[in-house]
Amino acid sequence: MPDSNQFPPFIKILNLSKIFQAASMQFVALSDISIAFHQHEFTAVVGRSGSGKSTLMNMITGIDKPTSGKVIVNGIEIHTMRETAMSKWRGENLGIVFQFYQLIPVLSLVENVMLPMQIAGKFSQSERLDRAHDLLSQVGLQNYAHKRPYLVSGGQQQSTAIARALANDPPILIADEPTGNLSSGEAEKIFNIFQTLSSSGKTIIMVTHDEDLAKRARRVLKLVDGRIVSEKRRSLPSVGNAEAKP
Repeated sequence: MPDSNQFPPFIKILNLSKIFQAASMQFVALSDISIAFHQHEFTAVVGRSGSGKSTLMNMITGIDKPTSGKVIVNGIEIHTMRETAMSKWRGENLGIVFQFYQLIPVLSLVENVMLPMQIAGKFSQSERLDRAHDLLSQVGLQNYAHKRPYLVSGGQQQSTAIARALANDPPILIADEPTGNLSSGEAEKIFNIFQTLSSSGKTIIMVTHDEDLAKRARRVLKLVDGRIVSEKRRSLPSVGNAEAKP
């Protein structure tokens, strides 16, 4: 895996603060954070509930706007965009994986993976089908493509959610507690998929309460009361020979 620091910052967060106002009270969710994320980088963000992890992810995805400071992704200050432009940008640049999968139960796994391509109007119908099958194959689900979500395990549903997040080939993958509902074995498989994706060039940011799992990421950020209190890096070996690009 290449050293991510040889690449210019892909995501830059500059003096970012977020304050929520409720009646006469204020809650500081993020306090003057400055940090950068690079391509080929797999970052785990850890911290207790209320530490600011989800707020930070909402800033990076453009779901919420900062009180002050900037979020710059690939040279674009995303919070200056209008909502229509933001939605288009999000569909092309971000893949989001949630804790509860959020698959559509009446659709097969392959149909769930095709859906973002249909919404974004990307690829022809046959290309969408071929790409969806290829993505499912990359996460080990080629034999389950036509099953409904309720017929597969939680880990398989989460693997499908990852394939769906990659449907439009976004450069950034945001994962919010992606292993929170999984067994240790299933969590291991999901973590290995993320490692492989980062080695193929994706910028991956994973929020997790599991500090033992997080320690195996290339980089770990710890948040406490809206501030980054520690940052640790470590070198990781290549993940097998898996270099296929989604």
